[in-house]
Amino acid sequence: MAFELKTVVPWGRNLEEYSSFFSLTNKDLNKRIISFGDGPASFNAEMYKKGKTVISIDPIYRFCKDELQQRIEETKAIVLEQTKNNSENFVWKHIHDIDDLEQRRTNAMKCFINDFEQGKKQGRYIPHELPNQLQHLNRSFDIGLSSHFLILYSQLGIEFHSKSITELLRLCNEIRIFPIVNLNAETSEVLEGIINWFKPHYHIMIKRVDYEFQKNGNRMLVIKHKYN
Repeated sequence: MAFELKTVVPWGRNLEEYSSFFSLTNKDLNKRIISFGDGPASFNAEMYKKGKTVISIDPIYRFCKDELQQRIEETKAIVLEQTKNNSENFVWKHIHDIDDLEQRRTNAMKCFINDFEQGKKQGRYIPHELPNQLQHLNRSFDIGLSSHFLILYSQLGIEFHSKSITELLRLCNEIRIFPIVNLNAETSEVLEGIINWFKPHYHIMIKRVDYEFQKNGNRMLVIKHKYN
């Protein structure tokens, strides 16, 4: 089935948030990083401005800047309204209210849009769908990130998640996935199966992070190769 932009709800987060929910240190930010499902996040653009390089992977990057901008405008108000109607499912600490949320997301997505064409030419934004294999060599990256994609969308099924994580581990020495709840802020249905599948061959940790917006969404899954 062809990937269609009309099924996507783009929602961008910034470097400060990535640093918080992945517990990224200054040392980490200087490592070779690949990030999956970034969508219109400003993480890549902000890192580039700091002289650091991140490779961002997402199927939406096959579309042009104008198409992405249009889709952002089509969906932003809907997402904000849904968040407002379900405000009890969120922790209003790092983000103070709906207006603060709108400002943060708008700024992040604007930063992404302004960087997208240049970044795509430079190979920083790569259109790709998991669990398909990328054309990068094994262990090409130090850290692989998945923000609000793997584990969160449990309805994609355990097979999709296991194959996708296998590809991330082929590419990276270590991967970090946040959050580990589903869209209803409950422990993801695929989490236990993922841990049981990879535990015999990898080091697996669940770490609490200094970030919580979605209730109970303050932990990440870390998987590392046993022999680096």
